[in-house]
Amino acid sequence: MNAVNFLEKLLDGADVEWKALGSVTNVLRGKRLTKSQLSAGEKFPVYHGGLEPLGCYSEANRPSNTVMIINVGASAGTVGYSAVDFWSSDGCFCLEHSSILNNRYLYFALIGHQNLLRSKVRVAGIPTLDAIVVEKLQIPIPCPENPKKSLEIQAEIVRILDAFTELTAELTARKKQYNHYRDQLLCFEFPSCGGVPEGRGGDPAKCCGLIYPDTSMGGKSTN
Repeated sequence: MNAVNFLEKLLDGADVEWKALGSVTNVLRGKRLTKSQLSAGEKFPVYHGGLEPLGCYSEANRPSNTVMIINVGASAGTVGYSAVDFWSSDGCFCLEHSSILNNRYLYFALIGHQNLLRSKVRVAGIPTLDAIVVEKLQIPIPCPENPKKSLEIQAEIVRILDAFTELTAELTARKKQYNHYRDQLLCFEFPSCGGVPEGRGGDPAKCCGLIYPDTSMGGKSTN
């Protein structure tokens, strides 16, 4: 089940109106900074062309709890979210805060459109995503005639999806931990592996002391 369908399941039973994103919020373009203006010692992360900050700056032009969409480069079409104030460069669209939208809800809604956004990137020259593509995206607004109830429903959906995201991250971390200890337990180091550094390269079965049948010796086993 993709993210859009999952969100529709969570909205099941609620009165929902699908609206163009540009009709409920504004797509904001940032302002570019030069590398000489960035410093690791400053407070605010700077985003341009990716979800990894280019560096930090002394000022912020976007508040915390803001949804961003990368609009240039290899990551164009990628949806992000910042829990802290930051500086948005011109390679990063931001969505203006709206009184009828929970920004975290908006983030989850747009994640469901991420593949579509990436498919709309113009690839001639520098990959670029146009603002009009973002503005035309359809976003589900629950109970649009009752803003208070709408925000309550959005907040509950955010609670569920944040819990799910946290669980997924925990399972991923557990899997990495399992793989690490599995590799440690199955990679024994022996004092001699025929000149191959211990536990590195060569025949992993021989390095781990496993026995192969040697067909050249009439089926006799050899180390």
